[in-house]
Amino acid sequence: MRLSANKLFAIGLLAVAALVLAASAGAVRDVEKVELIAGDLKIVGRGGFKPETLPKHHDAPIKIYGGGKVSTISGELPPILDTLEFEFDRHGHVDTTGIEVCTAGKLQATTVPAARKNCPNAIVGKGFGRATVAFPEQAYIPVSSPITAFNGPKKNGNDTLLFHAYTTVPVATTFIVPVVIEKIHNGVYGYRVKAKIPKIAGGYGHPVSGRLTVDRKTRVKGKLHSYVNARCETGRLQARGKFVFKNGTRLTGTFFRPCKAIPGT
Repeated sequence: MRLSANKLFAIGLLAVAALVLAASAGAVRDVEKVELIAGDLKIVGRGGFKPETLPKHHDAPIKIYGGGKVSTISGELPPILDTLEFEFDRHGHVDTTGIEVCTAGKLQATTVPAARKNCPNAIVGKGFGRATVAFPEQAYIPVSSPITAFNGPKKNGNDTLLFHAYTTVPVATTFIVPVVIEKIHNGVYGYRVKAKIPKIAGGYGHPVSGRLTVDRKTRVKGKLHSYVNARCETGRLQARGKFVFKNGTRLTGTFFRPCKAIPGT
């Protein structure tokens, strides 16, 4: 089964997985709220970037944010998201100047407060994710966790992110998911990220909602640096994504978000 889906311009994992699923079948939206109803599946999401007025010829700091919810009309649990892949507009870049690097070793077997304490200066984004655990012949169990995005070690010259979450169902479990921000040359797209969603509760967990904000700024030698930067060269920012669910459902599509260029820049 293939559906078309709009994708929000953002970096993330579980929270962003929900965020980017915000969609409208067969359509492209430029509003902050979008909704998809396809068969029994219903997906609602919000997101965007600020400021929307940007220089035309050079990158400037932005904040990216979003959230979403996946559900079904019937009330049954939605299918489990397995893998996701995003390609992002080349009219922007990630800047890690002044941001420390966190390693997976510092996050292993940590709660959320412990992880953030171990790498406080490597945090680039924060959010929250919710899931529903459906063990056979048992009542559904809601689980949730704050999500933290850390600046990770470079891999083959590319920046990376480490996403951290922690749950106690069915037992205390720390999730650490590395994501490479790969540089590519594919038309308007200049970056690609791929991720495999980790199993929640041994594979019985269904991610259902999440949110994420990335707004890390640093000042080095008097100069302001931002983790995420963009420019308004074409009047819009663009991204596309591919999402594969464990039941074989595939979501693919493109999202365009308008921006306004600052005159003379």
